[in-house]
Amino acid sequence: MTVYTTMDSPLGELLLVGEPSRTAPGGVALTSLSMPGQRGAVAIRDEWVSDAAAFAAIGAQLRAYFAGESTPFDIEFTSAGSEFQQRVWRALDAIPYGETVSYGELTARIGAPRERVRAVAGAIGANPLLVVRPCHRVIGANGALTGYAGGLERKQKLLELENVLLAV
Repeated sequence: MTVYTTMDSPLGELLLVGEPSRTAPGGVALTSLSMPGQRGAVAIRDEWVSDAAAFAAIGAQLRAYFAGESTPFDIEFTSAGSEFQQRVWRALDAIPYGETVSYGELTARIGAPRERVRAVAGAIGANPLLVVRPCHRVIGANGALTGYAGGLERKQKLLELENVLLAV
């Protein structure tokens, strides 16, 4: 069974989608976090069940993050993707709050050759868990904002929230 809820945020309304937790009875594992206008955003399906209560703990963590009160997320999540995408996503998960890396640096971190940087960027763009899996922390080699499924304005807001100074 798929459950969902929406919540307001400084980035606009967020759509949270999940499935029953395998480790916490009564809990939910997040499968998607998206926002309006996002490239590749999921849409609510008729068979999904609206259940705001199931996302109470996740919503609390997101509100604390947006308020600058908490930096790490302790959220159970699942996401389907190729082995390559999973490798890239694990590398995203390892980027600390308030830090950025370039696409080239992330490519090196997963042990991929430099010519795979576009494939890495594609895997980042397929990230189904915006904000929680910090793809917003990946920037251009020159320090410029590049690529974000939620839009560059939202990427900038997230980095400003994390007190990241970018090259102009």
